[in-house]
Amino acid sequence: MASSKQFADLLSTKGFNFYAGVPCSLLSGLIRVLEDDAQTSYFPAVREDAAVGLCAGAYLAGKLPVLLMQNSGLGYCLNAFTSLNLIYRIPVLVIMSWRGEGGKDAPEHIIMGEINQKLLQTAGMCHSVLSADNYQEALDAARGKINEGLPYTLLVGKGLFDEGH
Repeated sequence: MASSKQFADLLSTKGFNFYAGVPCSLLSGLIRVLEDDAQTSYFPAVREDAAVGLCAGAYLAGKLPVLLMQNSGLGYCLNAFTSLNLIYRIPVLVIMSWRGEGGKDAPEHIIMGEINQKLLQTAGMCHSVLSADNYQEALDAARGKINEGLPYTLLVGKGLFDEGH
């Protein structure tokens, strides 16, 4: 388990300064920390593709955005990522919860849990599986791709972040 507060602070030190997303219980601690920080801009969205648009607008306005979402929303976002972010080189760090990881979750999460990495790869989006042991290195790799104008996804499994209290 990683501290949501420590990870949020690390994101800030890496220059990330705009957050949008759709809530997920696996990311609730991190979202809580972001919402409670008066220095942070977190904007909830009604759908993941709307959050992609918020992040694109924020980037064009000079911000470095982070999109928080559940992997079930990846289907909603693929067109936005491929026709906006990838074509026009609009970077965003995607922190995506991995529901259905290892075939363990509610039935509606199993299929997406099995294919989300393949979908990211097919779309040409680099990603890492975030863990308590690699989060610094994974975030450095993400920052490198973002510096090239490309989105990068960090997949977050169940139990990685604490409740953010």
